[in-house]
Amino acid sequence: MGSLPTSSPCPELWITGLGSQYPPYLLPPEKFEALASKFHDMEKPVLKKLFRMTFSSGIETRASTLSLDSGFCCQQQVPSISDIDINFRKSGVDLTAQACRKALRESRPDLDLDEAAAGITHTVSCQGGIQTFPGYDFHVARQLGLGHDVEQILLQGVGCAGSMSILRVAAEVALGAEALGKPARILCFACELNVPYSRHFYAEAEAATDEENMDIAGSLFSDGAAAFVLCNKYGLDQDDEDEDSGSVPLFRVVDWERAVSPGTVQNMGASIKPTGYTSRITKQVPELTRQSVPPLFERCFGRYKEKTGRTHLGIGDFDFAIHPGGMAIIENVQQALDLNEKQLRATRQIYTTRGNSGSPSALCVLDLMRTLESPGKDDVVAMAFGPGLASEMAMLSRCRRR
Repeated sequence: MGSLPTSSPCPELWITGLGSQYPPYLLPPEKFEALASKFHDMEKPVLKKLFRMTFSSGIETRASTLSLDSGFCCQQQVPSISDIDINFRKSGVDLTAQACRKALRESRPDLDLDEAAAGITHTVSCQGGIQTFPGYDFHVARQLGLGHDVEQILLQGVGCAGSMSILRVAAEVALGAEALGKPARILCFACELNVPYSRHFYAEAEAATDEENMDIAGSLFSDGAAAFVLCNKYGLDQDDEDEDSGSVPLFRVVDWERAVSPGTVQNMGASIKPTGYTSRITKQVPELTRQSVPPLFERCFGRYKEKTGRTHLGIGDFDFAIHPGGMAIIENVQQALDLNEKQLRATRQIYTTRGNSGSPSALCVLDLMRTLESPGKDDVVAMAFGPGLASEMAMLSRCRRR
């Protein structure tokens, strides 16, 4: 048996288009408090504590598909899981399709949208919440007019780590296609609608008595979607690197890894109820995240330097797109890696102005980063955290117009 190679070449994988999409409503904490006070006893201890957390979370506005003035969530009865599913299959699919169109247009600005969609070979997606059949990826594909021969992969159970999960899976699918000599142009997308669960969060908190183990989701979570197009070397069109075509790839995907912290599964997860999902996010999560990030970063960082040949790099040479899971998570990652505020600017802005939309969030940060920092650093780290407790990381090299 031959010996395995000691190092791997830099993979020929490119993100050619990226788009994030938030819904039209940006709601302050007072808006959520007004909704809860219409239907629930705000003096109940757990609900009262939930709103103390809402006002002290550091989130000024949360993105929402709902106005909370009338319509869904504003009826006397708490919406059922079936009601939420019906709502998602309209609002969630529409929001996702908008993000996908942004990514497709940027991926091939020389083509019209239908032509760009016609080139897609695969989709890889995730969605936090409802899982009915066929999956929402089927409906997004139909709305975009993707071919019926497009291969589809829908991830389940990855939660807030979803953005990096779909990147990891798409990268490995693209390399598998390359090994067969096939092109891969993979449309990847993530969507979560959490605001429609608000009445469920408040009814659960009203009935609860355990303040120490309360569900904090109702103080943080918001709505959003994001998408990107990833290509292998056969799927990267010949003119994508032509200066005159205007379609230089955005990022080269260099390295990625997923790690699960042993013995921590009880610290993050969710269980289904008749009116929604009840989350489990313990107080230990920020500290567990702080412990998990440095070894994961060191492994990816070492491989990144080797693959790119940029052995001089230090942590200060990277921009960071971190899943904005909560103020404590952001600050613990900052401390663990000794990051400066400029490296966290996009993460903090998304968290403050849009909240935590779960699986799309890290991609939304990555998208915002492109406009906040120009030209930005050549090297980028993206990371997200989810049930398990799982940490996902990807290292990207920014592509520049020559």
